[in-house]
Amino acid sequence: MEARKIRSTFIDFFKSKQHHYVPSSPIVVKNDPTLMFTNAGMNQFKDFFLGNETPKFTRVANSQKCLRVSGKHNDLEEVGVDTYHHTMFEMLGNWSFGDYFKKEAIEWAWELLTEVYGLPKERLYVSVFGGDTGDKLEKDTEAFQIWSTIVPESRILFGSKKDNFWEMGDTGPCGPCSEIHIDLRPENERKEVDGYSLVNNDHPQVIEIWNLVFMQFNRLSDGSLKELPAKHVDTGMGFERLVRAIQNKSSNYDTDVFTPFIKAIEVKSGKKYGVDEKTDIAMRVIVDHIRAISFTIADGQLPSNNKAGYVIRRILRRAVRYGYTFLGFQKPFLFELLPLLAENFGDVFPELAAQQDFVAKVIMEEEASFLRTLDNGLKKLDQIKGEMAESNRHVIEGKVAFELYDTYGFPLDLTSLIARESGFSVDEKGFAEEMEIQKNRSRAAAEQETGDWVMVHEEEGVEFIGYDYLQSQSKIVKYRQIKDKKGDRFQLVLDRTPFYAESGGQVGDQGWLSTPSERIKVLDTKKENDLIVHFVDRLPSDPTSNFNAQVDEEKRKMTMNNHSATHLLHAALKEVLGNHVQQKGSLVNEEILRFDFSHFAKMTEEEIARVEHIVNTRIRENIALGESRNVPIEEAKKQGATALFGEKYGDFVRVITFDKNFSVELCGGTHVSATGVIGLFKIVSEGSISAGVRRIEAITANAAEEFVNGQIALVKEIQDLLKNPKDLKKSIENLLLERNDLKKEIETLHLQKAGELKNELIRSSEARDGYHLIISQIELPSAEALKKLAFELRNEVDNLVAVLAALIDGKPQIAVIINEELVSLKGFNAGNIVRELAKEIQGGGGGQPFFATAGGKNPEGLTKVIEKAKLLF
Repeated sequence: MEARKIRSTFIDFFKSKQHHYVPSSPIVVKNDPTLMFTNAGMNQFKDFFLGNETPKFTRVANSQKCLRVSGKHNDLEEVGVDTYHHTMFEMLGNWSFGDYFKKEAIEWAWELLTEVYGLPKERLYVSVFGGDTGDKLEKDTEAFQIWSTIVPESRILFGSKKDNFWEMGDTGPCGPCSEIHIDLRPENERKEVDGYSLVNNDHPQVIEIWNLVFMQFNRLSDGSLKELPAKHVDTGMGFERLVRAIQNKSSNYDTDVFTPFIKAIEVKSGKKYGVDEKTDIAMRVIVDHIRAISFTIADGQLPSNNKAGYVIRRILRRAVRYGYTFLGFQKPFLFELLPLLAENFGDVFPELAAQQDFVAKVIMEEEASFLRTLDNGLKKLDQIKGEMAESNRHVIEGKVAFELYDTYGFPLDLTSLIARESGFSVDEKGFAEEMEIQKNRSRAAAEQETGDWVMVHEEEGVEFIGYDYLQSQSKIVKYRQIKDKKGDRFQLVLDRTPFYAESGGQVGDQGWLSTPSERIKVLDTKKENDLIVHFVDRLPSDPTSNFNAQVDEEKRKMTMNNHSATHLLHAALKEVLGNHVQQKGSLVNEEILRFDFSHFAKMTEEEIARVEHIVNTRIRENIALGESRNVPIEEAKKQGATALFGEKYGDFVRVITFDKNFSVELCGGTHVSATGVIGLFKIVSEGSISAGVRRIEAITANAAEEFVNGQIALVKEIQDLLKNPKDLKKSIENLLLERNDLKKEIETLHLQKAGELKNELIRSSEARDGYHLIISQIELPSAEALKKLAFELRNEVDNLVAVLAALIDGKPQIAVIINEELVSLKGFNAGNIVRELAKEIQGGGGGQPFFATAGGKNPEGLTKVIEKAKLLF
């Protein structure tokens, strides 16, 4: 059975059991501070388990894109080395939200695996929770008894808390689980050793394929367990492992999920899979990582230097390193796999095919950038090896190896490999210590201690009224304390609130909670899953009181101006640049709007002006806001509403329209009642932020007016400085021409002076044993002039050794140049010499054996540089 058929069979089976099919949510998680990426199928249903939201369907099934590369669920180091771990993988799952429980989940799982997929029963084992004294939990005898009616008790294991109690994180929904394992070993091995003893013992051919989690508890921050409001079922089955089992392969990578990509790499590299272990690992790493990279970018997360973007960049660079080192790829190659990837997953994850060109462009640019860095890293490593050889050292320090990792992206194994080829080794213990220091630094920066929710009033659903009102009478439903680098703060959830929670690029509202006796500042408002959380620096004296919740009206108005302007800007960009323009990110606050969009070229001044003109024209037209709430999402798409890739939309959406023929978007943010309120729109910058993504920053209303007035005032100041010329532009052009003429005159004088200096230095050269020596402190205008003079001297003086010192722009500079023949004949080395001399000016430098330079902080040390240089020769 082909992989596609295996996936569709799973979905069809659970549809026959009255499950509603739910498409995969984005792989990048938003509005959940505990996660960067979706790491399990249950993530999008977390609020159902916690009771924060009521599910529309009590039974659902889906195939979810997951990524496990950080935190508790981190499989990165195993990927490629073994045959069954992945970064990005599909998780097939079925869920019950307070409907069926253990009996149905177990019986249906067995029915699907053995009767529908036809997996051999004698190769299957199951495990159930064996209890835990720490949590005072008994064995899951209920699950055991159900299983014992299906399989022999000799195939049922009681597992530990580690293996059979599922927890999403340190806090949150959790419960005992029952796992189904399959023994894929050859028949002769199965006869020799019973598979029972190999379950959960990391045997590559005895693997878990399905985990049935029975959600019963919520783990609180103090470690205790609290019963959930209802009992749920959450199952997860690794699609890649299931395909391997059904297709009877010894490796996930031997299935048709991966073989088309391995074949493509074989053709590209000219190397065969299955011949050499190192190249096999490299191919497995690449075909795994390209999926993680591509789907994450398609869902809106671009590679970057922080948080989720950094994780994706590291995965990409890991793939590039393997291709470079073991497959000989010295030019970008990963992006060439995109068409094949889009074709293979188009039926289940269409978002990749829809953005194929954009994703390929981003990956290609990232590859090219890292390959340049990789080359620089290799040069740096060559320099390190040279210095070690001179000092007769053979072990690269852990700190140096970590610098190669942290600055140039070199993994420890690559540094070790290159070192061994030259007879060196690496202090791996020292490297590990440096890595731990960095991890501790990161943990400290991100550390946040969150208390448990304290219930104040019975929760009957939270109502957001901020589209229509800026104040309300509210009461606190629950609160909790948080501690982080900002200090002690509190989070409040209100029964009804006018405060908009940060989402879709729009910042959260600020404002106040007031009673007749006190006024508390709301510092920020954010979403956590589907809760609206208000941040305050102190608790009310009586949390049970009724409060007047008041939004900061001026801040909200300015923010709305900027948000509505982004919709107009998006439409204008499409009109000017083309329909390929897609929003890739935004920031909207009361001061500025920032809009990131897909486009592969720098915008011209004419294009920027046209976009700005279109937006301001629409503002002057005073187009009334069109707002439709609770629109079925398919109907909204039929209306032409623009949806953003990577956003999670429900079955019903809000549609914002400014002229149905101009701007129609799905949006949850706040907007002006008519475009005329915005007043004025002004673009202040346009530039690139990553491959294929441009960024526009703009201002509106008061800020735009102040900007324009400031520019007018600046022009007036310039006119006054130039005595109010009739033609300001012509006057400035004349000044620039005059400046250029003077600059050329100065350069001519510098050349004359440099020529005189060169002749003077040549006359001062001293004949030594087989070479001529020049040592002098001189005056020159630039470091480039110093370098030029050194090479001119070398060309005109036979067998030259020269040490030149100069004070340039207040900073001491040294240049050492040596005839190349003297390097081998006399053993002179300019790099070593300049590093020794640089100590006198509190600096450092380096270069090649025949030419090297150094800079420093101490100008007074130049005299000692000359004295020391004379002692060296």
